[in-house]
Amino acid sequence: MNNYKIYEVLKFMPKDINEMIEKLPALILDSIEEIRLRLGKPLILYGGGKEYLLDKNGRLVFDEKNAYICSIADIKNAVSLVTNFSMYSFEDDIRNGFVTIDGGHRVGICGKVVLENGKVRTMRDISFVNYRVARQVLGAADKVLNYILSSDHSIYNTLIISPPQCGKTTILRDLIRQISSGIPAMGYKGRKIGLIDERNEIAACSLGLPKNDVGIRTDVLDGCPKAEGIQIMIRSMSPEIIATDEIGRSEDAGAVLDAINAGVKIITTIHGSDIGDFLRKPALDNLHKYLFERYIIMSRRLGVGTIEAVLDADYKALKNTLTKEKLQ
Repeated sequence: MNNYKIYEVLKFMPKDINEMIEKLPALILDSIEEIRLRLGKPLILYGGGKEYLLDKNGRLVFDEKNAYICSIADIKNAVSLVTNFSMYSFEDDIRNGFVTIDGGHRVGICGKVVLENGKVRTMRDISFVNYRVARQVLGAADKVLNYILSSDHSIYNTLIISPPQCGKTTILRDLIRQISSGIPAMGYKGRKIGLIDERNEIAACSLGLPKNDVGIRTDVLDGCPKAEGIQIMIRSMSPEIIATDEIGRSEDAGAVLDAINAGVKIITTIHGSDIGDFLRKPALDNLHKYLFERYIIMSRRLGVGTIEAVLDADYKALKNTLTKEKLQ
C-alpha cells in the first residue's frame, strides 16, 4: 500500500479535516486521488473511480445533507498551511493556480483573479482548494518500455499525450527511473538523464534530495522553468536524455528543439486527448515536423493509466489497448 503518501498531504490540511480523513479504512486512504474543499459545499474525496462524503466525525455518508460542509476558516487554514503562512512568498505559484507541497503533491486553488495589464497578477478570496495525491508506482512504465527503447540502446524521442489525472506523470517518472538505472532483464544499460522538475512533482526533492526514485544516473533541476532548465542541462551536465513534464509554451518548444538538434533525446508530456490536440497547439509548431518518434496516448477510459495507443513518427499505431491497463 502507498497510504503513507496520503499522510504527506494530510499534514497540509486543517486539523479537523485531517482527523476526519485519518479515520477512514486503509483501503480507502490508499485509493484517494483528490481531496476537494469548496466554500459552503461538502468536503469530497475522490479515488478509484468513487466519490466519498464524510460527516464531521469522519464517517462515510451518502446524503450531502449529512456531509461536512467546508467553512471559510477551513479554506483559509488550508491556504495558510500549503503556503507556509506566507502567500506573498508563493505569489508565482498562486498566479499559476497551484502550489506543490512536499512529496510532489499539487494543491490547486481557485478564487477571484486579480489582473494587471491583462495578465493574472495574483488571486484573492480563495474559495476552492483541491489536493491531488501523487504516488510513485514502480513498474508503471513496463507496458510501454518496448516501444520507447531503441535498437541502439538509446530511446526514441517520446511525447506522452494525456488529459489531466490519467497517470502521465506517474508513467513519466517510472520511465525516467528505469532508463536511468538500467533494465538488466532487457539488456539495457542505464543512461544519463537530465530532469527539469519545474513543479517539483516528479522527483519531489526536499533539500536537494529526491524523495521519489528517479534512477541512479538522473540529475535534477528543481523548480527551474523548463526552457531555461533544458539549456542549463545541455551546457553543464552532458545528458544523453532530457525529461520534463507538461511543455506548452513556445519557449519550451524552442528549447526542446535545441536539445534534439544537439543530439540529446527527449521524453516529455502535454495535456491533450489525441494526436490532433498536439497538432492544434500553435505554440508547439516547431515540434510538429517529425521530431518525436513515439507518441503515447493516455486516458481514463478503462481506468487510470489506460494506454489508448502508441504511435510512431508518422502517427501510425504501434499499439492499441482494448483491455484495462492500470498503473496500480
